[in-house]
Amino acid sequence: MATAKPSSPVGPFAGFPADFFAFFEELAANNSRAWFADNKERYQTEVVDAMVRFIVAMGPLLRKVSPHFVADPRPNGGSMFRIHRDVRFSRDKRPYKEHAACHFRHIAARDAHAPGFYVHLAPDEIMYGGGIWMPPNDALDDIRVAIDGDRAGWTRVVTDKRLVETFGGIGGEGLKRPPRGYDESHPHIGDLKRKTFFVIKESGRKAARSPDFVAEVAGAFRAATPLMRFIARSLDQPF
Repeated sequence: MATAKPSSPVGPFAGFPADFFAFFEELAANNSRAWFADNKERYQTEVVDAMVRFIVAMGPLLRKVSPHFVADPRPNGGSMFRIHRDVRFSRDKRPYKEHAACHFRHIAARDAHAPGFYVHLAPDEIMYGGGIWMPPNDALDDIRVAIDGDRAGWTRVVTDKRLVETFGGIGGEGLKRPPRGYDESHPHIGDLKRKTFFVIKESGRKAARSPDFVAEVAGAFRAATPLMRFIARSLDQPF
């Protein structure tokens, strides 16, 4: 699948500029609709344009990892997450996220609850990786069945040298008790309890400000391949 193109060119990715991080530092101190309205043009030029350049640059590198994940640089409806927070059911009523993020979803995905690669950029927290976040129960069941049915294959995933060296291992929130149908003595019970499966690597602002950041991220995505391939196969999706 071809990577979508932005509606207008914004130039090559040269790293995330200092203004990108300065915007979020100021937003954290002034997280209100009034402040954002006064700085909306800054958000467009300092944040959105930088994210579009990054997503465009990631497109060809992502295709080398897998042709089934999409780098869509559209500012609305593409790979970039919206900055508005959903505060309907939250005690935290800050209207805006104090970071930028993008999600390179599988072509079969309709939302974030599907296999994908992720990049998170905040002034004091830069990280990237891949996996699947809180999949629906049927998809989660399929992943558990795949782990149980291919124990040797899952062992190869969790012990993959490059994956472990890059990320330290697989993470994700889990149940306190084994899911129905699985025994506590199962060799992969820790992973069968998971409701989310991901690998994440932390980086720094200096790295993100370099044009080489795209290669750094793409290298981590390649290291995540064993997990991503296993999840995709579990869900009967190509990798």
